Amino acid sequence: MNLGLLGSDSQMASVTAAAVTQGDRIALVADIAAIATLAPGAEWVPPDALLDPGGCDAVLVGSDGWSDRRAETVRLLVQAGRPVLASQPLALSMLWAWELEMIRRDAGGPLVPLLPDRCHPFVARLRSLIEGALAGDDASAGVESLVLERCLADRGRGAVLGALARDADLVRVLTGDPARLSALGVDPSGGEAGWQSLVVGLSGPASVPVRWQVATAAEPGLRLSLHCVGDGVVVWIPDDRSRDWTWSRAGEREETAPHVPFGPVLALLAAGQSATTASGPAVPEEVPAATWADAARAIELADTVPRSLAKGRSVDLHQEEFSELGTFRGTMASLGCGIILAALVLVVFATLLGGLAHEFGWGFGGWLAGIWPAVALGALGVFLVLQLLPLVVARPGEHE
Repeated sequence: MNLGLLGSDSQMASVTAAAVTQGDRIALVADIAAIATLAPGAEWVPPDALLDPGGCDAVLVGSDGWSDRRAETVRLLVQAGRPVLASQPLALSMLWAWELEMIRRDAGGPLVPLLPDRCHPFVARLRSLIEGALAGDDASAGVESLVLERCLADRGRGAVLGALARDADLVRVLTGDPARLSALGVDPSGGEAGWQSLVVGLSGPASVPVRWQVATAAEPGLRLSLHCVGDGVVVWIPDDRSRDWTWSRAGEREETAPHVPFGPVLALLAAGQSATTASGPAVPEEVPAATWADAARAIELADTVPRSLAKGRSVDLHQEEFSELGTFRGTMASLGCGIILAALVLVVFATLLGGLAHEFGWGFGGWLAGIWPAVALGALGVFLVLQLLPLVVARPGEHE
């Protein structure tokens, strides 16, 4: 498979190396300086050249040096239905992520997020343990809480929120979508000290309290601690993908397993399918590969943290489904409220104008005051006609 590379980062550098190892070729490179290191022999091209299917079969997108120009190129790639594998997160913008999801739904092309950790067998095993305890299959192992400690060398705002955008996907896999988020930092005003010791609390439908926090350690990675009645499980996930994951439980021998390779996400790309339909032996059935909607939901959680810190309180998460139809309905609801408010102002203004015109014998003013019912009725008529727009432009098979 011939691949194009649009930007890069530490994650995408590992993917590039894995792709070359399995026989793929990095043919085109755009918006990146270190060509010789990442893709020796690749041809440097303008970003727009990646839109040509004849140049490469799929495009890998990294986040380092993110810019408006690269964001626009990604939009065009998704709109053209080109297979894209994107780092998580590309940008910490919930609106941009959901905009891409709506474009992807319309174009139908594969947009695969780089979230391979959810496919590790330890994650499927941990989720089964949580589900079994909540279902009452093992009364002695009731789940008390889930703690995620993210050990980072760089604890600035961008690095912390980027790590949360990746780890939030594991939270969703293990305990479901959170219903409420609360963030706590030493410096709620947004200073760097607040990000170095950030703590995020999440509560979800499974009623398992989840705490995600930034920590310091000699080795960067993620420590997942499941606290149960009587014992617990600790899973250590090193950032170094050459190191094994470890599974520790009281009274049991420690187990190790290699990091999930990038094979599953590259296979999705090679198959030319969306992550919602592709499957393979490398992806456990219990935890399917992530879709872009999963990635967007995780970015939404990370994007909510600054608001929670600024307000100093919890933020309710409504799990709204973003779509063109939903956006249209929201716009129409706001427009309807605006029309009603404008009509009330118009009545007051017309009454005042009519009184002045009658008092001073101003004919034109009286005429203006007399046509306000027609103006209001016309605006409401146009508003009602616009409600039929989804029926006119709806695609075949699309349901409300």
